[in-house]
Amino acid sequence: MLRPVAEGDIPAILAFWNPLIRESTITFSSEERTAEGLARMIAGRRAAGRAFLVAEEAGAVLGLASYDQFRAGNGYAHCMEHTVILSPAARGRGVGRALMAALEDHARAGGAHGMIAAVSAENGAGLAFHRAIGYRQVGLVPQAGRKFGRWLDLVLLQKML
Repeated sequence: MLRPVAEGDIPAILAFWNPLIRESTITFSSEERTAEGLARMIAGRRAAGRAFLVAEEAGAVLGLASYDQFRAGNGYAHCMEHTVILSPAARGRGVGRALMAALEDHARAGGAHGMIAAVSAENGAGLAFHRAIGYRQVGLVPQAGRKFGRWLDLVLLQKML
């Protein structure tokens, strides 16, 4: 079941998001999310009219998807960037597809024209997922990030809504 995020979902989200931060290059950040910071992010996106959705099954949060404006300024008001993160238990089950379809519908209804995915070049599964749901590569930013003592490339993909 997909639904808007609730405050009670924050611990479950942190339980699958923070290991990705600690252990992988899926995200370039090395600073783990906190409950307070995630609550602020959720509130900020809600205030801006953006969606922050979770997928749940039998009371367990399996994944999240959210979006916000790609860059600041009114010239970018119709271009969004999303985040989609799944728990290990959700991968390969269609949960990401369902979250993204709902997220894109929400963004489209709010006047968004395009959605950007910024994916680590080392995240082969993330790149394949985005291509499978209609995103196409529009850019590559070599050595955009640094983590674990090495430089990381960022792939930009886009889908017109």
